[in-house]
Amino acid sequence: MWYGRTNTAWPSAKRIIELGQHLEPLEELGERTPSGPGLLFMSGSGDVAGAILQAASASRVPVLAVIPALGHEQESELAWRLLGAGVRDVLSWSETESLGAAIEDRLDRWAQADGILDSPLVGENLIGRSAGWRRLLEEVVDIALFSSASLLITGETGTGKELLARLVHTLDRRRGKGSLVTLDCTTVMPDLSGSEFFGHERGSYTGAHAPREGAFALAHGGTLFLDEVGELPLAMQAQLLRVIQEKTYKPVGGNEWRSSEFRLICATNRDLEREKAEGRFRTDFYHRVAVCRIHVPPLRERREDILPLARHFLGKELDPNPGFSETVAGLLRSREYPGNVRELRQLVRHVAARHAGPGPISPGDVPAAERPGVLGRGSTEPDLEAAIRASVLRGARLKDIGRTAEEIAERVAFEQEDGNVQRAADRLGVTSRALQMRRAARRGNGASATA
Repeated sequence: MWYGRTNTAWPSAKRIIELGQHLEPLEELGERTPSGPGLLFMSGSGDVAGAILQAASASRVPVLAVIPALGHEQESELAWRLLGAGVRDVLSWSETESLGAAIEDRLDRWAQADGILDSPLVGENLIGRSAGWRRLLEEVVDIALFSSASLLITGETGTGKELLARLVHTLDRRRGKGSLVTLDCTTVMPDLSGSEFFGHERGSYTGAHAPREGAFALAHGGTLFLDEVGELPLAMQAQLLRVIQEKTYKPVGGNEWRSSEFRLICATNRDLEREKAEGRFRTDFYHRVAVCRIHVPPLRERREDILPLARHFLGKELDPNPGFSETVAGLLRSREYPGNVRELRQLVRHVAARHAGPGPISPGDVPAAERPGVLGRGSTEPDLEAAIRASVLRGARLKDIGRTAEEIAERVAFEQEDGNVQRAADRLGVTSRALQMRRAARRGNGASATA
């Protein structure tokens, strides 16, 4: 059982089986961190690897295990157990002729991925120290570097799905790579969806005064990112099937088939497995967009990352970065974040805006509604009552007060979610379609009375 290499390059495939001559035994490392990646050679199926894998996990070095030929059933059981314990991959001594090359290829591939994971590109944009976050990034980088398959990114609102999509596009190694084209499916109106995706020819419908290129044309040679793909209606999913599979399409009003080569990345906060089972998402479309799948954990499952993220966001707002007092740091760690990383960033922005002078962020910099003990975290009941009281005393009607309150709530939600319909709807507890219909109806009725 060895970790780390002591020379400057891995041995050739012919000599790699003799790696024991080039690696340090774990017990000889002492307090030093393994330089990794590690190789674990096993002569039996006993549970002797536990301490070694624990040390590897603590040091965040990838481990490749080589297990003895035990027969199919025993080898399978041992392999899955080792992978569950944190091993990156498992090979068998039964493949002696190709074992050296297989080890060398995996170590080279991991070295490329780890170099990117430790680079500023990742470290300064996708903040996190938790083991789960590191494993997620490992998978994302591996998909970006060594695959061109469609990728589905799932996770709650505000977890950073778009950042991961941008990372995949950035790392994509295609020569002459085109642009990243983002289409928010919550903003695609059913009547205009064909034009949004396929483009249209001049005169193809009323108002089409000039030809227009759609998302598939714009993404040619690059990446098409469909945000909130779970919001697409069934009819639109059926129309997109051919394009995604065959990479050909017709503009609205056109007669000629056109081709577009693009990498497809989709994201959604919906459970598409459940949507599929309940008939709201096509099974064939799901299998087109979900060749590779990544699930982004919510912030409550990666609490170790809260303070590193908060310090990162604070540095974006204040220079020099003052840091947080212990009291404020404790609040940030213990607080719930239904809006995940996006909500944490908004809170840090509010705190930074209130800070003055040198020294760390202090308890007084925390807005009153965010302090412990406030009725229903972030509650605005006292302020809301005062506003309603003033409106009633001015003679406002009940329907006017209610309508104005709804308009304000919608406006605030859109401001907080940077204009994203789906995220604003989630924040308000309604469907994106209901929110769009309310806004359209209000525009049709003209300006409302002000309470």
